[in-house]
Amino acid sequence: MDEYLRRTVDDELDELLPELPAIAIDGPKGVGKTATALRRAATVHRLDDPRQREVLAADPDRLVAGAPPVLIDEWQRFPYGWDLVHRAVDAGAGGGRYLLTGSAVPLEQPTHWGAGRIVTLRMRPLSLAERGLVPPTVSLAELLSGARPPVAGSSPLGLADYAEEIVGSGLPDLRGKAGRARRARLDGYLDRIVERDFADQGRPLRDPRGLRRWLAAYAAATATTASLETIRGAAAGANDAVPSRPTTLHYRQVLEQLWILDPVEAWLPTRNHLARLAAPPKHHLADPALAARLLGADVDALLQADPLGPPVPRDGPLLGKLFESLVALGVRVAAQAAEARVRHLRTKGGEREIDLIVERAEGRVVAIEVKLGAIVDDRDVRHLHWLAGALGPDLLDAVIVTTGWEAYRRTDGIAIVPAALLGP
Repeated sequence: MDEYLRRTVDDELDELLPELPAIAIDGPKGVGKTATALRRAATVHRLDDPRQREVLAADPDRLVAGAPPVLIDEWQRFPYGWDLVHRAVDAGAGGGRYLLTGSAVPLEQPTHWGAGRIVTLRMRPLSLAERGLVPPTVSLAELLSGARPPVAGSSPLGLADYAEEIVGSGLPDLRGKAGRARRARLDGYLDRIVERDFADQGRPLRDPRGLRRWLAAYAAATATTASLETIRGAAAGANDAVPSRPTTLHYRQVLEQLWILDPVEAWLPTRNHLARLAAPPKHHLADPALAARLLGADVDALLQADPLGPPVPRDGPLLGKLFESLVALGVRVAAQAAEARVRHLRTKGGEREIDLIVERAEGRVVAIEVKLGAIVDDRDVRHLHWLAGALGPDLLDAVIVTTGWEAYRRTDGIAIVPAALLGP
């Protein structure tokens, strides 16, 4: 059996499970939800097994019985189970009673969505900090404290290593696989989305090739704010018409239900510090490896040239956008553990951009820029200085994440952090 890689969400579960009667872990297939939940469960119901669903349909109360924690795996295949858990919590179920895992939004909506009774945690693919490459030395939670902690540490990873981590995937079952075997597994993952998961959501596809073209166009727009109309136009094949707007809205809706699309929403501060902010999201797939595979980009292609793909405008090479997506994945995993949310900032004219804004509940933020390079100069920090002037003390810290080797603070206080060293 492969060794279990401890996840950041394990720390969240250790803190929350004893206190809360029911926790749902949501996320795309293959990210490790079941493996994490099984380490805690005493009773297991696997609802992806049609035989178990048949038994539970005949006697639904079995689902909430048994020694705790009771794991209800792939709960969306039997949505009535959510209602049963909700009622059990209302009836006074104690802490640590139920764990639910789900890989999609259910077709049949539960009668009660929980109203705080069932707490939801998002699980994403393995972040760099979770992959065991190098011990992280810079904590996002400490940066969010506002204490401007010392920043130090070194990483042996360079640009080629980050390119390998992009294509290597954060899906646990793909770790350690390389070359053709890894490509085959990624192709199989994408095939399942197109050929099975859409149908499982009650949305059979008339044009599977059209969905693949749209996914490739979306992948080409990774870490950009390209309009959905631009992506739609890029999804036309050489001999194919542009897909209709209702069709692409249908693609987007189902892929969001399957947690495959994971856009970073725009930051619109409530304290009215800034004017003329743009609201479109930045596009990201759940795992940057999926984007690379959809575009046919291996490590050599990322390092030596900008791979051909659907014509979606972006600044800089594809490697830079996929590196930003890899960093965004790690920041989101760490921010969730710190009870913060992740957004991005862009003014309407595009004059000012901050790649990631990590916001505490009361609105104070850490600003993070991502640079595909090891050397940071004054030009790289200009937007962070602008934001510091606009926010004043509400800017808790400012960071540039790089492909370099040393973590340090510049004389202006901005933290320079190699991506591998940033953790929860």
